[in-house]
Amino acid sequence: MNIQERAKAPTPKFFKVLRTIGLSLLAVSGSLLAAPITLPAAVVTVAGYVAVAGSVISAVSQVTVDESEVEKTTDGTKKNQGP
Repeated sequence: MNIQERAKAPTPKFFKVLRTIGLSLLAVSGSLLAAPITLPAAVVTVAGYVAVAGSVISAVSQVTVDESEVEKTTDGTKKNQGP
């Protein structure tokens, strides 16, 4: 299963919630980084780290696949999944 197939495959409910949390963290940190006022250096640094964490959480959650749903949607034939 390649990346495109994984991104389009059904995602488990837990990872859908994690994806939403990650996107929320990314939005909040992005607004802090783009704020038109001067913020303390510590706030800007933490916002940068939160942006990275939010994007990683969202990306990993998006490519997590619910194998039971994938097996239900296939016609009963299994593809060669490799080692």
